[in-house]
Amino acid sequence: MRKKTAVAFDAEEFLDSPGLDKRLVEFRRDESVFAQGTAANSVMYIQKGGVKLSVLSKRGKEAVIAMLGPGDFFGEGCLAGQDMRIGSATANIPSTIMVITKSQMAKTLHEQHDLSSRFITHMVSRNVRIEQDLIDQLFNSSEKRLARALLLLARYGKQTKPRQTVPKISQETLSEMVGTTRSRVNFFMNKFKKLGFIEYNVDDLDAGIQINSSLLSVVLHD
Repeated sequence: MRKKTAVAFDAEEFLDSPGLDKRLVEFRRDESVFAQGTAANSVMYIQKGGVKLSVLSKRGKEAVIAMLGPGDFFGEGCLAGQDMRIGSATANIPSTIMVITKSQMAKTLHEQHDLSSRFITHMVSRNVRIEQDLIDQLFNSSEKRLARALLLLARYGKQTKPRQTVPKISQETLSEMVGTTRSRVNFFMNKFKKLGFIEYNVDDLDAGIQINSSLLSVVLHD
């Protein structure tokens, strides 16, 4: 008897199936998805585009927590008892986002084991990423932190092409992600460009930044 081949679970196909209480929302670049301090009553899934997660301190200083892309969940804190959003989410490029109510997501995770497994894997990966970011901030130079941030934005390791394009992102946002000044980011960006690690046109920033996999050498260099 021929064994059946296991079919990989497709989270997006499942979430887009009929019968699941959800809605698709289109966001323009720089449009707020949700704001810090608002009610946490839904989980989001990025179908297309990208989202910046950030936190604003009481003194008004913003820190970028993560830059997410297609296939990423966010806003899942509501499932762990968060009544209010502890940070903000902003579309950094035109995006299509699926919004699922907290009650529907909890019910679906309880009933659909495949989706639960995908979601748990996502959460574990996010926790590992947070630990790596903390280590990066504590022990690496701002040059290495910037190189790592650009590689993560290019979704290095998830793509097979040696060169990926990162959508338009300001040096101010990069400085918030890296934890350094904008002038330092500008210095290192120019250095990376001269070395051929990245490519961009200062007269056409909307075209984005091309990240070459050779940028990894900066992160690995002692």
